[in-house]
Amino acid sequence: MEALFRKLSSLSATIILILLSAIFVVLFMYAKPAIKEYGLHFIIDPRWDVTVQLPAKNKPADNASAQSVQNNTTNSTASNAAIPQDSDDIGNIPTDSDDIGNIPQDNDNIAIPEDNDLGGMGSSNTKTIYGGLIPIVGTILSTVLAMVFAVPIAMGISIFLAEIAPPFISKPVGIAIELLAAIPSIIYGMWGLFYFGPLIADIFGGQSVSLLVAGMVLAVMIIPFMASLTRDSMNTTPNVLKESAYAMGATKFEVIKDVIFPYAKKGIIGSIILALGRALGETMAVAFVIGGVFSFPHKLTDPTVSIPVVLANNFAESSGMSLSALFYLALILFIISFAVISFAKFYFLRDKK
Repeated sequence: MEALFRKLSSLSATIILILLSAIFVVLFMYAKPAIKEYGLHFIIDPRWDVTVQLPAKNKPADNASAQSVQNNTTNSTASNAAIPQDSDDIGNIPTDSDDIGNIPQDNDNIAIPEDNDLGGMGSSNTKTIYGGLIPIVGTILSTVLAMVFAVPIAMGISIFLAEIAPPFISKPVGIAIELLAAIPSIIYGMWGLFYFGPLIADIFGGQSVSLLVAGMVLAVMIIPFMASLTRDSMNTTPNVLKESAYAMGATKFEVIKDVIFPYAKKGIIGSIILALGRALGETMAVAFVIGGVFSFPHKLTDPTVSIPVVLANNFAESSGMSLSALFYLALILFIISFAVISFAKFYFLRDKK
């Protein structure tokens, strides 16, 4: 039984690693054409789906084709110039000058195509440019804004529920917090679009869909998640530690600052990092309120776009290089999220050592 338990546990861990590797491989394979085409410059290029004109490139065969046309014209002119002089042979040849206008008399009358007119050879062509800088910046800015709003509010809620509120208040409020964490993100997005966004626009000016509204809606989404995990971490603090601090004359603030926070530090930081990962990958709520505009936000009330929003809005109708560029963006988002989780794992391992 013990051996079976070990094998099942190892198999579960192996499946997770296989899934993670498979996701990365699929993203990389589909993003490979865009990676080859744009390289790392994709990360710093602000253009998306922009068509640019490339300079014409004349092939060596163009000049040869033009020379061949000119030689054929010269030979044709020479042949036509040899008009027979015998009266018996010229019966069918018009003698009136008005009737022989179609007979080439001079090479100057032959319209020889120029290099750029030979069947489109050498003409300018176009290229569509895709860059991910604006979605990357929008993702980072909206996530940072969400964390700025969410962390202090979530910490305050956790402290109130764990240490200040009486049981008849902390229990129902705690249940309400957990229910808020389970609400689908699309509901938050609709609420932000039709009510919260116009309210913020009336207060701060600007548009009802903007970077500020997206950051605040994201904060509202992750506050219940973060507050619930932080409260559970604070509740793990042994009562004997708190009672000892109170017995030594410590105040409530000092007990929270010097006893509870140090003891629950790993759990608190873990909840913050998990909430950060959720904010980075949020799609539907942000798609409703960020604006979906490919431009840098010069102020918080300007609309912009994020990586998940670009993927959701363009994936169904993309093909070719456009689809590969979307996979490139998805790969970048995957790497960012993986880096956040790796940082959290590094932090926990460092503390254990």
